[in-house]
Amino acid sequence: MWKRRKEKEEREEKEESLLDELCGDDAKLRDILARNLYFDPIAAISRKDLEVLIEEAEQSIKDRDYEEATWKHKLVVDKVIFEATQNPEERGRYIKVIQDLLSKAVHANEKAKEKVEKEGRMDRATSLERIIENYKFMSERIEDVTNVASQFYNERLVTLGERDRREVRREKMRKMGKEEKIEAEREETRIEDREKDSREARRKERREKRIP
Repeated sequence: MWKRRKEKEEREEKEESLLDELCGDDAKLRDILARNLYFDPIAAISRKDLEVLIEEAEQSIKDRDYEEATWKHKLVVDKVIFEATQNPEERGRYIKVIQDLLSKAVHANEKAKEKVEKEGRMDRATSLERIIENYKFMSERIEDVTNVASQFYNERLVTLGERDRREVRREKMRKMGKEEKIEAEREETRIEDREKDSREARRKERREKRIP
């Protein structure tokens, strides 16, 4: 149990450093993206179609359920940013879509903020104000946001794929005989060396694309 916890902590440190690497000295961009990007996008981001999520978010506004609208718009924003990173050939179109959805998310949070202020829930109002500022910043810096998000998610998907394949190999090794296991462990070392070389090559490429 302790070993697994330590491995998890080490992975999280590496993942945090990935954002540091991509954002360079831009602390504000790094801070905001840390709240809006996911280390495991496949698990965290809604699997519903984007169009369905948009309809649900818009319906919450029509129903004047503004607090529900805030988190439904977040689901939409998270989804569209991820989709943009996976469709680089449509980057220009996605940027316009993201900015439009960010504008709608700002509106939803502003309406929710008005409501909670009337109810005297000032802590919640402060939280919503911060979210509004973050969305406005993301819209203003949309090129940098999509650039970093693309590199971040692509690296995370590669890492998660390596992890899943590693777990499959280790499970197979548990069922092997002694001699077969020794050879499998040697092959595992060779695979890990190749993965390490590949990570270094990707890291070098990211440094060349890093925000000045």
